[in-house]
Amino acid sequence: MAGFDRPWWIVGGWSIEVFTGVSRVHEDMDISMLSSDAEAFRSFLGDRWTPWNVDESWFRPFDDRFREVRPDSQLWVRRDAQSPWVLDVPLTPDTEGRWTNKRYLAHTEDLETVTWVASDGLRYSKPEVALLFKAAQAREKDRQDAEVALPMLDSGARAWLRDAVARTTPNHPWLSEL
Repeated sequence: MAGFDRPWWIVGGWSIEVFTGVSRVHEDMDISMLSSDAEAFRSFLGDRWTPWNVDESWFRPFDDRFREVRPDSQLWVRRDAQSPWVLDVPLTPDTEGRWTNKRYLAHTEDLETVTWVASDGLRYSKPEVALLFKAAQAREKDRQDAEVALPMLDSGARAWLRDAVARTTPNHPWLSEL
């Protein structure tokens, strides 16, 4: 990502790990960026990497033939058709340059409000934001991440997560813990 001049940040389990200091096995690296920067990202990758656009209705190359991406889709990146995937990029919808919650589009925030820069100099989603998206999953790794991160959230982060989860999943079991 060195040289990519648009905002991007690490999401998912890696962001929880950096916040908590508790390590676990990760299958891949997930980063996000504003969906309006997807074309700039494609140009940045050039012919060094091959991006694919994935959403509920298609899996296709993200190239000159197929330039359209839905703002809530994701990009998978690999060297070529025979190489393993190296990067998963769930795109973040944006409203006039603001982070927009893909599960509740009326919820927008400045990017600096939902991310933080760690001591390694990289930007990460705040743990409450990572947990919001993990709350929609039923995977063991998401439950483990919640188990280690929830007790470490301050009252403001807990309130943010409680409100965001309640908007999208009013009966979610984490609400009783928040």
